[in-house]
Amino acid sequence: MQKMLLAAAAGTFALHTAAAADDITVGSAAAVTGPIAELVVDIVAARNLAASHVNEQGGLLDGDTYRLVTGDSQCDPKAAVDTGTKLVNVEQAVMVIGPNCSGATNGMAQSVTIPAGVVMLSDTATAPSISDLDDNDLVFRVAPSDAYQGRSLAEFAWEHGYRMLAVTYANDDYNSGLAAVFATAFTELGGTITGNEAHEPGKASYRAELATLAAGDAEGLALFAYFGSSGITILRNSLENALFGTFLGADGMMDNSVIEQIGADNLRGNIMLSQPASDTEGASYKAFAATFDSPGAPFVTHGYDIAFLAALAIEKAGSTDRGLIASALREVANAPGMVIRPGEWAKAKDAIAAGEDINYEGASGAIEFDGNGDVAGIYSLNMVGDDGTWTPVN
Repeated sequence: MQKMLLAAAAGTFALHTAAAADDITVGSAAAVTGPIAELVVDIVAARNLAASHVNEQGGLLDGDTYRLVTGDSQCDPKAAVDTGTKLVNVEQAVMVIGPNCSGATNGMAQSVTIPAGVVMLSDTATAPSISDLDDNDLVFRVAPSDAYQGRSLAEFAWEHGYRMLAVTYANDDYNSGLAAVFATAFTELGGTITGNEAHEPGKASYRAELATLAAGDAEGLALFAYFGSSGITILRNSLENALFGTFLGADGMMDNSVIEQIGADNLRGNIMLSQPASDTEGASYKAFAATFDSPGAPFVTHGYDIAFLAALAIEKAGSTDRGLIASALREVANAPGMVIRPGEWAKAKDAIAAGEDINYEGASGAIEFDGNGDVAGIYSLNMVGDDGTWTPVN
């Protein structure tokens, strides 16, 4: 369903032409190309579904069209700066949702959106460093910080009996930050990190690095990488050379291509990955799932939520003034207020017009922004199931 809506609107990733007078433009920065491009397809579709819900139920403000303009941030800081510059200065976006990847988010925020006074709201950026940005309260995210995920994965590892682990991480903001949190938490639990090494993404082989790490007699390898840049290669090198047979990792590795390329039988019982999760029994998740073909895909609930929240902030501000939108975002996300769920745009629009407080309860869970623009979250642990797909085990 969502693919047809997206294609009918503008093409999955096409950049749009100049906005009409009755359009309100929000930049939708996404890693359309790069190491997680396959994962991003569904995330962008979920963002566009939220825009469709808004436009089908009265639009923004006085019936204006909610227009998402997609820009390719490539999961790369430099590309993100170029994309952000176009979205903010050329497209005149009143707000930016995305980009994907923490390095891209840091780069765009520091060089473009913060200086321009534009709110950025990310669905996938999780590096702890984002919490420390001097951002004038302009950078928000609905995916929880890896300060929480790293500790959760360490606790999962300890509970599954691991006591000695090697660590390798891609040399970027997301993976290095996550690895540092994990290693500290695992050590505090009583575990031993037998080796802890950065690696450069995009190499053809990591056999030498893995041989060094394997010399420490670890029980497994904690691998922090994007599946499309170094993650799959490291898994393949480890198994083909009998260096490591057991792996732990995080959401950067959560993609079906990992199973397709390495093989379900090679991974079943030998790998577990953490990722931010949604309360699948909650009313908001169910409302979203009823309208989206693949509601369990990584970060799609978060993608829907940032696009819907952006619209709510504009509606609450009653204006396209960037400063007013920034101050309105917490008002529509945080309790107390009338609960608004995914798809309930007409209800939210009427409540705002009546002067009522609203509280968006997202598909990804409760969204209560703290002083850093962060949210708490829950995590699932995933392994390869009998059917050959990623399956939550907790």
